[in-house]
Amino acid sequence: MKRVAMLFASALALVTANAAAQDNAAPTSAPTAPASPQTAPKLIIAIAVDQLSADLFAEYRNHFTGGFNRLLKGAVFPSGYQSHAATETCPGHATILTGVRAGRAGIIANNWVDMKTARADKSVYCAEDESVPGSTSIIYTVSDKHLLVPTLGERMKMANPATRVVSVAGKDRAAVMMGGHQVDELWWWDGKKYASYAGRATPAVVQQTNDAIVARLAEAQAPMDMPAFCETRNRAVSIGGGKTVGTGRFDRKAGDSRAFRASPESDEALFAMAAGLIRDMKLGGGATTDLIAIGASATDYVGHTYGTEGSEMCLQLTQLDQTMSTFFAVLDTMKIDYEVVLTADHGGHDLPERNDEHAVPGAARIDPALNPKAIGDAVAAKLGLTGQLLYGDPVGDIWIDPKLPKKTFDAVQAEALALYRAHPQVAAAFARADIITAAAATGPAETWTLVQRAKASFHPARSGDIVVALKPRITPIANPLGGYVATHGSFWDYDRRVPILFWRKGMAGFEQPLAVETVDIAPTLAATIGLKLGVPEVDGRCLDLDASAGDSCR
Repeated sequence: MKRVAMLFASALALVTANAAAQDNAAPTSAPTAPASPQTAPKLIIAIAVDQLSADLFAEYRNHFTGGFNRLLKGAVFPSGYQSHAATETCPGHATILTGVRAGRAGIIANNWVDMKTARADKSVYCAEDESVPGSTSIIYTVSDKHLLVPTLGERMKMANPATRVVSVAGKDRAAVMMGGHQVDELWWWDGKKYASYAGRATPAVVQQTNDAIVARLAEAQAPMDMPAFCETRNRAVSIGGGKTVGTGRFDRKAGDSRAFRASPESDEALFAMAAGLIRDMKLGGGATTDLIAIGASATDYVGHTYGTEGSEMCLQLTQLDQTMSTFFAVLDTMKIDYEVVLTADHGGHDLPERNDEHAVPGAARIDPALNPKAIGDAVAAKLGLTGQLLYGDPVGDIWIDPKLPKKTFDAVQAEALALYRAHPQVAAAFARADIITAAAATGPAETWTLVQRAKASFHPARSGDIVVALKPRITPIANPLGGYVATHGSFWDYDRRVPILFWRKGMAGFEQPLAVETVDIAPTLAATIGLKLGVPEVDGRCLDLDASAGDSCR
């Protein structure tokens, strides 16, 4: 692949120059990595690859030669579960470093409806402060206020205030949910530049990354070279209207920031900036353990824009593998004792048009009749009511107008549930009371019932009055010509199951195929630094990372 890591090369040159300058100055206290991981690491690196399903990881793992390949030599858990039903970006990232399930964290979805909010827009974005005057769920002020629990980084700071916590991501919600409420640096891509909370000074490496991206966007980009193993995925699939996906190679016109976001270039810039922050802040060089969270978002944008099984995803994952290889190589030159965990916020599913070609049973786009307004209008007609009755997205949480008298409210709920349950694309529809009274899940996540999966996403003050689960492989995008062609967010394991990989120099590699959960990550990392974290503080459990030397969770 000829067009590799231009942005990373620019940032790497900066990092190398800074390193040389520091090497010529007074010696630093940066430690060398130990021969075996018997002591606490000096830096924890938590990487979340947005929309990296366990299925997708399994499909490509034998082709990885770079960063993924390094991580595969550590502790591999191929069946990690985002065990909740709302398999979206915000809830998924909220589980990774808190150790609690999405409902308990208060992050029930990317967006929810709050009919009591003072503004006209009743939709609330998971990472906003809706009390800011003039804001909407689209034009908002980024905030951590909706995350109800502390992250691992916050707990580390409570234990030792000298700990530095950094969170960077291609999405604001990813950075906020992994960073938490107390961060030293928090940066996200806002569509034009890496941004942060108002009033924060911009570190030099962030400004240099933004400048490099501006220069990069000013240039048109030629198509990427196609690795031989990607050729089998290089086939056009029609989505209607004369448009196809499946043969893209990430060439773009100058100034196309949307195409930049949904390409390997985006992740290259992110990891370059992360490497620069580690270098400039001397993360991992102090007396305590530091943490950096990295939310790599390009895979999600690629999956939404092109689907998961075309040339685009093959090129994206191949390049991400090499980008992480360069990132780890940079860290190795810094002689930092670092520990890595990599996982995903959710999985994903391919577009139904390609699934149809592969004769995948049940693949289809959602019936527009399942839109909450359409269901609400049908209920209104039957009950002789007027006005909008139901609010929300076509699937997941649905809210009923709270101004209705209780008798009318109950009638609307009963009629709406009957319509949802009768629809051939719906697997289940639950009333709020069904979820509240359901038994809490126990045992492996793949054995949970649908209502137990819904309960893991449920928060009494934020969740809907009805929760709808589509049948497997029904894509909740009715028209692929209007934007995204594929998505996630279902109750099913192709969206719930993700890889979890731990690596540290000296770790004895092994693979454990049984189901674990992403909420297990925080207590596992906490154990490696001697921080006790378990029930009832978190929902997860510590995973043993030292198969050769006994229980590492003691």
